[in-house]
Amino acid sequence: MATQRINPLSRRPRKRRLVMAVRGAAGTGKSVFAATLADAGLGRLCFFDTERKARLLPGSDGTKFDAIEVEHPDELPAFIDWALEGEGRAQGYGCYALDSWAMYFARKHRETLQAVRRRTGDPLAQPPAEALAADQMILQEVLRRLCIDSGACVVITDQIPARGKEEREENELGRVLPMTASGLEYFVDVMVELDVRLEGFEQVRVARVVKSNSPAFPIGLEVRNPTFADFLARLGEGPQPEDADPVPEVIEVPEPEVPAGPTLEVLLERAAAFGLSRADLLIAARHYCGATELERLTSAQIDDLLQRMQARYGNAGDGAPATASTPVPAGGPGRRRNGKQG
Repeated sequence: MATQRINPLSRRPRKRRLVMAVRGAAGTGKSVFAATLADAGLGRLCFFDTERKARLLPGSDGTKFDAIEVEHPDELPAFIDWALEGEGRAQGYGCYALDSWAMYFARKHRETLQAVRRRTGDPLAQPPAEALAADQMILQEVLRRLCIDSGACVVITDQIPARGKEEREENELGRVLPMTASGLEYFVDVMVELDVRLEGFEQVRVARVVKSNSPAFPIGLEVRNPTFADFLARLGEGPQPEDADPVPEVIEVPEPEVPAGPTLEVLLERAAAFGLSRADLLIAARHYCGATELERLTSAQIDDLLQRMQARYGNAGDGAPATASTPVPAGGPGRRRNGKQG
């Protein structure tokens, strides 16, 4: 009977996939950009809305994509599990958006602050650096599930409190503000900052690349009135959804064949019939086969020991223990009574 194991070659990337973080001040169009995933030809969009503003986006009622309002931050991990592994898979989601990571992080961080202040009685107490680091490790599980486990295109929106603030201030960890930036940048392929500019009498939204893992998106690249499809097009064709020569996902591994020949059980039974103990048998195995354990004997070695016992004791072990007519030397099957080597 054969067993199955994962074929590593089946895990080669088979489709274009882009994970983006979109940062910007309020009103720069982060949510609008995230919603453009629905028009990128990737399948149905699942839009996790922690700010409960997706209701203002066209098509959020289910006609274009599914916007799921997160009323309490603890609901978000459960909703993600529902979409990736639960009943939500029946919706056929092909891409995901989280709007916004900053809101989720801030509400969870607020719980940590409240706990510290209740414990210390100080209304201005701040959690130590170790607590902040622990928060980040735990809360980043949301990012890992979406950005890595989903295997799909993802947009994560984040906020910039004020222009230049992240260059001027540092928190206790020595990281730039906001804290959400530390961690988010490790899970995304491209991070852009959205801004609204006035060109003549026209407002133009501009996305500027500030972090990139791909040569298709050099730092400083600007895209006017961007959509997710614009960035996906810059990524190029990439791997195709189906290989010309498909690789099976699992490999059939045949069970190791049981070697033909006598087994250790047969050797032990035969030795007992000759009146030999397990210790006697082990001494012989060490001497003739160089084996330190009986369980390590091969079928050929077991057969060799059986033949030696048969030659030494004849038929004394056929159905009866050794008798006076077939004495067993105290030193085991490899020695005669006079002490000479057999």
